[in-house]
Amino acid sequence: MDHIIYTTMTGAGAAAYRQAVLANNLANISTGGFRAQLSTFRSVPLQGDGAKTRVFALEATSGYDDSAGPVQHTGRNLDALAAGRAWFAVQGPDGTEAYTRAGSFELSPTGQLLTPGGLPVLSDAGTPIDMPPGADITLGADGSISAKVAGQPAQTVGRLKLATPGAEDPLQRGGDGLFRTASGEPLPSDADARMLAGALEGSNVNPVECMVGMIAAARQFEQQMQLLQTAQTNDKSASRLLGVND
Repeated sequence: MDHIIYTTMTGAGAAAYRQAVLANNLANISTGGFRAQLSTFRSVPLQGDGAKTRVFALEATSGYDDSAGPVQHTGRNLDALAAGRAWFAVQGPDGTEAYTRAGSFELSPTGQLLTPGGLPVLSDAGTPIDMPPGADITLGADGSISAKVAGQPAQTVGRLKLATPGAEDPLQRGGDGLFRTASGEPLPSDADARMLAGALEGSNVNPVECMVGMIAAARQFEQQMQLLQTAQTNDKSASRLLGVND
């Protein structure tokens, strides 16, 4: 009897996990630069004598969807969209270098360039970027940052760090929603990377696919629950036939 109970239990758990992943994707449909999380099922045979016929179902994330989100032109001077496969470098809450596709930047009261979440945006030297007080900021296609103070010519004060991950050290999503390299080492600055100023990248979540996936996951979970109820009914019937009290 435990064959069906445990295999069904893992199936129900996998379906519930997939639904949670899809719900998180759907909740971030309006989050700028968000990358949809992917998930896959895999079969794991149970090892041991007399257990070779049992195969558990496990849900495992297979990374994220790296396709580009829609371009949203804003005309704002501190908005930027990383072109191609480039990412903006920021300083994560734990102090390590992390990466994001969200390019809606802001200035702190002291003139430091920050993400909307208050994280320092890093230069190609790996350091936070400070702007002159009261300066008009202009972002260039190569990530350069120009500041113009009243009565003075515009000056280039630095360059945003744009990094492009490769297959040898791919990015992984962290619990804080930022991405970091699998090795934990910072990516080098990509001098050839480009960005589009005055525009933002939207979320790449497809709401229709998400809804269809959630419905399918809910049906799979319901089927697993029905199998558990069937197992319980069969167990009670077997107990009555054998004269054993429930």
